[in-house]
Amino acid sequence: MSVFTLFLAAGALVPVAAAEEAAGMLPGQDEIQDTATTVVETARVAGLDDLLTRLADKRVVYVGESHDRYEDHLNQLSIIRGLHEQGRSLAIGMEFFQQPFQAALDEFIAGAISEAEFLRRTEYFTRWRFDYRLYRPILRFAREHGIPLIALNLPKEITDQAGDGGIASLSPEQAAQIPTDMDRDDPAYRERVEAVFAMHPKDEDADFEHFLDVQLLWDEGMAERAVAYLRAHPDKTLVVLAGTGHVEYGQGIPQRVARRIEVPAATVVSGSMRPFDPALADFILYPQRVDLPATGLLGVMLDTEAEGQGLGVQGFSENSGAKAAGVETGDRIVSVGDSSIDSYADIRIALMDSRPGDTLPVQVLRDKVIGGSERLTFEVELH
Repeated sequence: MSVFTLFLAAGALVPVAAAEEAAGMLPGQDEIQDTATTVVETARVAGLDDLLTRLADKRVVYVGESHDRYEDHLNQLSIIRGLHEQGRSLAIGMEFFQQPFQAALDEFIAGAISEAEFLRRTEYFTRWRFDYRLYRPILRFAREHGIPLIALNLPKEITDQAGDGGIASLSPEQAAQIPTDMDRDDPAYRERVEAVFAMHPKDEDADFEHFLDVQLLWDEGMAERAVAYLRAHPDKTLVVLAGTGHVEYGQGIPQRVARRIEVPAATVVSGSMRPFDPALADFILYPQRVDLPATGLLGVMLDTEAEGQGLGVQGFSENSGAKAAGVETGDRIVSVGDSSIDSYADIRIALMDSRPGDTLPVQVLRDKVIGGSERLTFEVELH
């Protein structure tokens, strides 16, 4: 028997495929599936001015971000500036600062402390780490116009402990700082967190339930803090700045705020780097890429734990400008440019607006073979 099924046609045996082709049908089987296509009418695509009009009646505006994308932060600034120019009385809730440091945010907005002191007091460079210049225009606008900043996040010590041993492992002091009302029964939220967990780098003994506990603490903690502020300040519009994962699909912070208080709200996220999905947010932005210029580096590995003046040099990166200038392992950096160095934050602040190729004086203390130490200054070309 042929591989083709045979049938009798006009007294002759003819392959089915040949008969179908002769009848206008081509061989083979196609996969026809529903593409679930969404149609966007481009004639109605709007800009930020239209967005601001649509946000005018909202009490809470959630603006998600990719933390390292400057264009996302510039859009956050545009929304804040636009609402301010509309005459809205604003406050800005920020994921990037933790609740115990609220006093430092208040003093910064009041002009009572410098920007450098604000960064030291909030422990920004050890608790958040993303380039401060990404957020600096927003913070400076808030200070210029007296817009309150609200530290939304729980202390890192609490979420770190929950990541290791779950919420049940928190000390009584830590447990007293977390929300008592937490909803872990939303299947859509759990499914989304599971997808993130599957992609997340982790050890073999990583526990999904502990990972879920951390996400819940972040979202419930920030939501509870936001609601407390809204209730205490009924005249304020709150703009919440947080990672897109805390905002998208109305999950994370928005649904947990809505569970506690009924207020008009909207979600705004960037559509860059993700498939278009109209359920993603109320408004989806498509900005052009904007990059910050690179910051100059000394090319040193620092000892941030040891006691003593300045910061110790443990080693050097490849092509280190500091090493080329004469800095040695064991030296303690005590100044960079015009800035004294006593902490890791001081180094980050001193180099913040430098560029590769700049040359800065770096002063170190170097132990002498016999007795004491000597103070040496080197002209270091940054890379």
